[in-house]
Amino acid sequence: MKITALDMDARGIGHLQNEDGTVGKVVFVDGALPGEVVSIQTYRKKPHWENAHMTELHQESSQRTKPRCSYFGLCGGCSMQHLSADAQVAIKQRVLEDSLWHISKVKPATILRPIMGPTWGYRYRARLSVKNVVKKGTVLVGFHEKKSSYVANTESCEILPPHVSAMMMPLRALIAQLSIIDHLPQIELAVGEEVTAMVLRIMRPLSAADETLLKAFADEFKVQWWLQPQGLESVEIYYPTAPQLHYLLPEFGVKMPFKPTDFTQVNHHINRVLVVRALRLLDAQPDDRIADFFCGLGNFTLPIATQAGQVVGIEGSDTLVERAVANAAENGLSDKTSFSARNLFEITADDLLKLGKFERYLVDPPRDGAMALCEALLQLSATQKDFLPKRLVYVSCSPGTLARDAGLLVKAGYAMNFAGVVNMFPHTSHVESIAVFDLP
Repeated sequence: MKITALDMDARGIGHLQNEDGTVGKVVFVDGALPGEVVSIQTYRKKPHWENAHMTELHQESSQRTKPRCSYFGLCGGCSMQHLSADAQVAIKQRVLEDSLWHISKVKPATILRPIMGPTWGYRYRARLSVKNVVKKGTVLVGFHEKKSSYVANTESCEILPPHVSAMMMPLRALIAQLSIIDHLPQIELAVGEEVTAMVLRIMRPLSAADETLLKAFADEFKVQWWLQPQGLESVEIYYPTAPQLHYLLPEFGVKMPFKPTDFTQVNHHINRVLVVRALRLLDAQPDDRIADFFCGLGNFTLPIATQAGQVVGIEGSDTLVERAVANAAENGLSDKTSFSARNLFEITADDLLKLGKFERYLVDPPRDGAMALCEALLQLSATQKDFLPKRLVYVSCSPGTLARDAGLLVKAGYAMNFAGVVNMFPHTSHVESIAVFDLP
């Protein structure tokens, strides 16, 4: 079978051949790359498509590379290590452009240079599953196996920071000694500038012996333990209580304290570059009033406040709003910022009118996108076009919802002048991007 393309899950795309020689249904082939000729074995059949494994590679792509991680193919943490780093980015750029065109018939006037950075050791946030496998006499800690609920048996991880990867086997040994070995299903990892935090999801209290073991591990490996006995609101720091977990945006002199369960970007290096580019594209002026929708902790809000007259951050989570207010105070930016909590998935044109006029918007939604906001702008464009911001910078983690929202913004009179990919998650099929919309 000839592979002609990759889908959004990094599977090769080929077609069966009908008996009359015509092109048959599409087949998605795990592990195959565009330009390759492969033999396959189907493991799932549907009327219009099939899923298959590659069983033999007859003609290899020049873009194929040897995976650095020995667990690639077993562990579900990565899906594209067999593809060169540059080719990964090129495919993500094509996914972005294809989504924009096929969903909303939108083409950016200018394609931005991709934002790229380190491709290994970049993942500063992760949710690691824990499983005590009694039959094998071992504790597993890591990501799930590919397309499975089982925890992959990995002893290291190339996308985690090296010091965290080196900690995986000692961590497994530690958990094996705890009384709560069968009551600890998950560890949340968050790496800051000065500390590596790990949140233990504990289903029953620690024993005195557990506490001794955890403190000794923390002292040896420079880990800060947090405990989560119930929901997210129960997360509390355990040991040691200092230093403070935070990341830096040094280009703007901003320090961002956060809790390990707060949403922050996985890739700190790429986040710094992304914030710099987003602000350059936003082109904030000293007298501008700017809105930052889905502002979270203030990742964009606070840097914008160093350049604009006033910034209003709007976020759906009360907890994150409280954190953003505290971060603004920490950085001496309280007088230039204000924050409020509201459901941005139900925001209306009337809500936007009540917020007042802004010269520019920064929009950074989750995967669901910002459909309600864009629909509200479309509604206002019919009656109060002067109220609309002249420029809107949209940071996206889903090309599909960006394309949908781009269609609404174009209907509202905006032109998509710039768009490009942000390689936030190397070796995965995740596509992050940034786009700029302007009124003529």
